[in-house]
Amino acid sequence: MRRLFGLLIIALLALAPVSGRADDADDAFAALASGNFETIRHGVGLLAFSGHPQALAVLSALQAGRLYVRADHALFTKTDAGGFLDATTGKPAPDVMASGVKPVRMNNPVRGEVEAALGSLQLLLGGSDARFAAAEAVFHTHDPAALPALNKAIAKETDPAVKQHMEQARAAALLYSTDATDADRLAAIATIRARGDLDSRALLDGLTDQPPAVGTAARTAITAIDRVLQLWSVVQSVYYGLSLGSVLLLAAAGLAITFGVMGVINMAHGEMVMIGAYVTFVVQQIIRSAAPGLFGASLIISVPLAFIVAGIIGIVIERTLIRWLYGRPLETLLATWGLSLVLQQAVRSIFGANNRDVGTPDWMSGATQWGGLTITFNRLYIIIFAAMVLAALMASLRFTSLGLSMRAVTQNRQMAAAMGIRTPWIDALTFGLGSGVAGMAGVALSQIDNVSPNLGQGYIIDSFMVVVFGGVGNLWGTVVGALTLGIVNKFLEPVAGAVLGKIVVLVLLILFIQRRPRGMFPLKGRAAEA
Repeated sequence: MRRLFGLLIIALLALAPVSGRADDADDAFAALASGNFETIRHGVGLLAFSGHPQALAVLSALQAGRLYVRADHALFTKTDAGGFLDATTGKPAPDVMASGVKPVRMNNPVRGEVEAALGSLQLLLGGSDARFAAAEAVFHTHDPAALPALNKAIAKETDPAVKQHMEQARAAALLYSTDATDADRLAAIATIRARGDLDSRALLDGLTDQPPAVGTAARTAITAIDRVLQLWSVVQSVYYGLSLGSVLLLAAAGLAITFGVMGVINMAHGEMVMIGAYVTFVVQQIIRSAAPGLFGASLIISVPLAFIVAGIIGIVIERTLIRWLYGRPLETLLATWGLSLVLQQAVRSIFGANNRDVGTPDWMSGATQWGGLTITFNRLYIIIFAAMVLAALMASLRFTSLGLSMRAVTQNRQMAAAMGIRTPWIDALTFGLGSGVAGMAGVALSQIDNVSPNLGQGYIIDSFMVVVFGGVGNLWGTVVGALTLGIVNKFLEPVAGAVLGKIVVLVLLILFIQRRPRGMFPLKGRAAEA
């Protein structure tokens, strides 16, 4: 009986004009002010049916627990600031004290009635976002009771996107309506098939006891949806692979420069990434305490600072340690590995061993849906950032005197020195540039990974793999290597697992290096070919 009453109220709401009768609204407010749950539930339906201009606000307040009643049965809604508004007019009620009112009581039947009434009201009276959300809610509940309201809302709707979702919600409700004909159900299946997401598949898969034609159409639609979902799954894996490849590119770009120009196996390169992440943490701490309004720009501020700090540390390392070890790869490897431990311990002593909280600005938060592809904003911005860093590196190597000198030293160090290029300073500046790029990578990684003293260790091996695979010292090779390894990893992980997937990638890389020891894009030049 209660269910039948709810269906009747929603149907009447859909068929009624917007301007309801004043006495209906008065009776509704009086019922809401009573202490009886059944009377309150009846009042919810009356208020929704009345077309009163405050109906949506009052029912929303009731659902949120912000509708209050006074001893004289007057109703008030509580604002976020703690004040009260007259529920019947929406005007401020400054003379109302919190001690003189009590919340309107609710139980589960009342909550259900409120949800049903709000859904229909949102479909007819809400804003564009509210109507969209209400249509989605009906699609997921596929309640046939919403059909009258949906029909009326669809006839009035002017927003194409909202109207499409309303039609999908209507199709979902029709599939579960006992009054729908076979033709209605077949048309509904076609509409839901066009939507083609997991919710659509689950809805069709839940159909039982259908006529043969409807059942066949549902199974055909499920098969078609499965094909679409598989295609979107491949696209999603490619996107995740591109985002992982962008992370690897940021971490490996600086290493490709230092390794290619100087031939130094720098095991402390990951710590330059870590330093960039901690620069981001320090910048955000300063902004939080001194200028909270600038928090949205904290990452933009951190990028040049991380480049400068990591670059200066890199130059200091090259001038004090690396310069004495050229031509001695094993000792360089051991020295830089020891240096990485020193830098990690220094960070632990200053910041502690625990993970540090680096916030994500609002403009990097959230995600958007494009068909069956979920695009997270933080990963998208990292892809864009990696492309910008790559473009800046390419421009600096091609159009600056430092870039020209670096390319000369890379191709033939002895000839470059004979031509007057100061190779020791080129080495120092190159090491500083590579370290600075690693610092900028740390800014990006702070948004998707834990900022801790061990941050760099998770990327150093993968960075070397990218550099060796793409071709030592070749930035284009680094790009192709990073994106290839990122995409291959993401396709292998669901099949082999994360750890075994990395092992498979490593084995494939070893086999590739056996055939092409200098990588995909080896450098050209007399020294490189010697």
